[in-house]
Amino acid sequence: MSGSNSFPAGGFGVGGPEGMWQAFEQLRSTFEKRVGTRMGRGDVRAAVLALLAEKPMHGYQIIREIEERSGGSWKPSAGSVYPTLQLLADEGLLTAEESNGRKTYALTEAGRAEAEEAGPAPWESGAGSTGGMPGDAFGPLPKAGVELAQAAAQVRRTGTPEQVQQAVTVLDEARRRLYSILAQD
Repeated sequence: MSGSNSFPAGGFGVGGPEGMWQAFEQLRSTFEKRVGTRMGRGDVRAAVLALLAEKPMHGYQIIREIEERSGGSWKPSAGSVYPTLQLLADEGLLTAEESNGRKTYALTEAGRAEAEEAGPAPWESGAGSTGGMPGDAFGPLPKAGVELAQAAAQVRRTGTPEQVQQAVTVLDEARRRLYSILAQD
């Protein structure tokens, strides 16, 4: 993650409950942006470039391939894929040939160079992986973390001071138990 998405120094316990709540809000918002069906424009662009580097495709194939390769966790809408294709064509990075009423898109040499510079596809870089391994944004651990952060944020927004303190105690215990998992042989 970039510096703007880093958590408070020392983890959730430093800075008292306020620092922890800020960290949970940040965790929740970071994962909400990455988990589910919506991803950023840069991710759609990177995905389109990665797929077209393999072979020419039409828009519906691109949408289907992204969904399949992300294990169903990300299905970009036509409203995000087709404008991206048009933008890439305008930039001279791909060509479109119409056949049987469908446009098939292929990368130009400049497009191939751009695809190589873009690095791994979003589903390969951890943004869309489904294996459940550390770093996977769509695995079960980040999903559980998002749900925990959402619950903590809800307690902060609507809970009484006593409920907030109870939540702090629960979260501190959860943090200790998570670290104890790593300490086991």
